[in-house]
Formats: sequence, structure tokens, C-alpha cells
Amino acid sequence: MASRTPLYIKMHEADNVAIVANEGGLDAGTRFADGLTLVDRVPQGHKLALTDLAAGAAVRRYNVVIGRMVKAVPAGSWIHERLLEMPEARSLEGLPIATAQREPLPPLEGHSFEGYRNADGSVGTRNILAITQTVQCVSGVVDFAVERIKRELLPKYPNVDDVVALEHGYGCGVAIDAPDAVVPIRTLRNITLNPNFGNEVMVVSLGCEKLQPERLLPPGTFAIAPEQAKGEGVGADVVCLQDGAHVGFMSMIDSILRTAEQHLKRLDARRRETVPASALVVGVQCGGSDAFSGVTANPAVGFCTDLLVRAGATVMFSETTEVRDGIAQLTARAASPEIADAMIREMAWYDAYLKRGSADRSANTTPGNKKGGLSNIVEKAMGSIVKSGSAPISGVLSPGEKLSDRGIRAGLVYAATPASDFICGTLQLAAGMNLHVFTTGRGTPYGLAECPVIKVATRSELARRWHDLMDINAGRIADGEATIAEVGWEMFRLMLDVASGRKKTWAEQWQLHNQLVLFNPAPVT
Repeated sequence: MASRTPLYIKMHEADNVAIVANEGGLDAGTRFADGLTLVDRVPQGHKLALTDLAAGAAVRRYNVVIGRMVKAVPAGSWIHERLLEMPEARSLEGLPIATAQREPLPPLEGHSFEGYRNADGSVGTRNILAITQTVQCVSGVVDFAVERIKRELLPKYPNVDDVVALEHGYGCGVAIDAPDAVVPIRTLRNITLNPNFGNEVMVVSLGCEKLQPERLLPPGTFAIAPEQAKGEGVGADVVCLQDGAHVGFMSMIDSILRTAEQHLKRLDARRRETVPASALVVGVQCGGSDAFSGVTANPAVGFCTDLLVRAGATVMFSETTEVRDGIAQLTARAASPEIADAMIREMAWYDAYLKRGSADRSANTTPGNKKGGLSNIVEKAMGSIVKSGSAPISGVLSPGEKLSDRGIRAGLVYAATPASDFICGTLQLAAGMNLHVFTTGRGTPYGLAECPVIKVATRSELARRWHDLMDINAGRIADGEATIAEVGWEMFRLMLDVASGRKKTWAEQWQLHNQLVLFNPAPVT
């Protein structure tokens, strides 16, 4: 319930602003316990001045300068984006390199889940048949086929969780030999090899597209079970719709169903077995963020991230424009100078990408973010970074790469992605994610068919209204009903239950699934 006592939350003792905690906000004239009185009405999550602020004064939150005042205001004023001049982005020169060395986190032992072991050594949290498409042209046909597979075949194979069409908008009408075309191609290739698909590789091709099956999945690019081998140069199972053997639409559908059933039989023979928590590959992300994201949900995710790293698991944080303003914090936490340099390269690449489009990092912050109290990308970045916890950053991935491409087996990893929810999730799937955690303050029905998504609400009001969409209410932290550590442990235990199939997320129960969105920085022809 909304608190009757006026409350604000200050993140650091050096801060000169704080956010209003009360649901519904507080009216002008409201007096806090310390004697501070509001000059303006301040919505929930928005900032109030703790002292008089002169024109040009630095405004601090998280002990970071998030802007400078464009005019003077007295203590108790509402500090919103129109009053702030955003600082320039931190230069990528002269950054601290692997300077924040700390003792390794103590191991966390004795935790496990029930997962599906794969021939390549990875572990799935779900047992899914994925049908890869080389080009968007075939999506309607594949959707028609998948509907029939689910209706006619899936009931015969009760140990298979789902059949998923890996639909996307790529494959033709693109400059496929341009240097940056490697990004969408390797993304789709690596999603096809996601641990939740059991190394069963099935492809539907049109036939005339630029992204031919052999270019997408050359023989030898994936592990294959001995019983699947058909001789030398084993490749993926491909159904080509332009094949002369297909006479009529139903011939195409029948071919897809026959091929799918062979994969379903093998998947159905698989069984869950006890595996250590170190087999988890967790992607963390936020969307529809508000000022509470960096106060409740993301710090709880950060605590859980540390638990996962201690357990030997892999955790990926991403969203380049949402961490760019904290680059000095990140390079300082790098486990080695080489890892710090890799982060700098990814940031520089993205800076250049935005410049080509005549955009900058300020384009990231949405109207919803601002309505939720986030004035600009600097403030948003500080709340986003805390999802990464406190462990050393032990690896860096470029967009579309998977963990094994870089020899990464465990630890905290920066997977460079755009901040778009859909592109970030797609790229984390390509990296090898088998479980997803997504925090939100404004609310979003985001979900993935390929991987369970645990949704975390930043505010109790959102958790109550969206009671059948949010899996965890981190708003209890701001309400004083739970600590960051308690919610972090709750998240960790829920992850093990969801990974084991003992529990389904709300997104799974409602089958709320966003489409894949490939990141294509190359030209479209």
C-alpha cells in the first residue's frame, strides 16, 4: 500500500538530489521528517533538490554528476530533465585499466538444477525444436507448418517443450558481403546453436536468397549426435521451398513436417538430469526502466549476479548505450588490461555507429523513462550498470558472438549489444543464454519463445497491477519489506526452479513471445 509518511531515497551521502518514494508522488508543501519541504509537486520516482542549487551547479545522484542546472532553484524543488544540461560523454582515452582489483568472491557450492545436457557440453533449461529460416520470405510457410506441428505432432512427443520458428527480417535484399554483415549472419547461426535446442539443427530455405544455408551453417560448425550422422561433411537438415520436388503448397508443408518429426523423436528421448548451477548462462537486461530500476530491481539482480558468479555460472550484461557513461567503472573492474581494451573497442565501435546515423547516446532515453523519473542517459546508465554486481569482468563479446567463440566458460561477461530490448535479447540468445532476467519499472510484456524470461518489477504498485505478468516484486525493497540480499536470494532460487522446469514464468504461461530482431549495421540494398 502507498506509504502515508513522506519518504525520499538518497543513493549516496554526497548526492544533492533524491527521489520521491511515495506512490502517487507528493504535493507542494509536503514536509519530510528532516524538515525539508517541497516547493513543487514531485511525482513518484522523480528527483527533488536536497539543497539550494545555483545555475550551473553539478547535480549528483549515485555520487555521479548527471547534469548541471540551467537555472537556480531552492531546496525542495522538482528536478526534471528540462532543468538539466547533460554532461559530455566520458572520453575513451585515459581510462582506469583493471585498477579495481579485489579478492575473488568466495565459492558458492551445493546448488544445482535439472537440465538437458548437450553433445557440445552446453546445458539447456528447455527442450525445444527450433526451425531456423535463412530468409524472411519463408516465414509465412514456416508459421503455417509450426501450427500443424504443434497440433498434430507435438502431443506425440511429451518430453519436447515447444516448437519455435526462428523468424527474422534478414537474408536477402541486403549487402551480404559488406564488412558488418557478419553481425546478423553469426547472430542467426549462433541462435540456431542455442543450448535450449539440443543440437538439433533444422533449416527452411527459399532457395534464391543471398543467405544460403551453407553460408549460414557450414558443415562442421555444430556438434551433432552420432545417431544423426549421415556420412562425411554432415550439415543441417534443410527444406528448400523452391526444390523441384515440391508440387504445391502442401508438398512444402509435408516436407517440413516429415523433417521436424525426425528431430522431435530425438528430442523426446532426452531427459533432465542434475547439473551444477555453473551450467546456467544468464542474460540480464532492463526495459521500460524508471528511477526505481537502480534502487530496487537492478541492485537485486546485481546481488544475484554475484551469487551466480560465485556458483561458477556465466552472467552477461549488455546494452552499450546504457553503460557507456559508466565506462570508467567498467574498465576499472576488468580482470585484465586486455579485457578493458576489448570493452573500449566495443564502445568506440558503437560511438562511430551512432555518429554515422547522426545520433548520439541521448537518443536512448524514452518518454517512459523520463515519466518514470530518469532525466537523461547518464542517470539511466548508473542504474543499469548495477545489474552487473561487483565481480570482475572476465570476458567481452562482440555483437552476435557466442561465449565459446572467445573460450569463455564462466564469470561476468560484457556482451556488447544495442539497448533495444528485442535486439539485446536476440544477441544474448546467440551468445548462449539459457535463462533470462528482465527488470522493468514502467512495465512491459516482453518475453522470448526460445528461453524462459523472469520478469522483475521495480515498484510494488506495478507488481500489484501486473500481478500475472511480474515474477518477482523488487519494490518491497523500497517499501522496507525486504532487503536487496533477500530479493537477490529469492531470484537465485527462482532461477534454479525455472531452469529445472519446476516452475514456469508468467511469460511462458501466457506464451508472450517477442520476435527475434537481428542487429544489421550493414547496408540494405
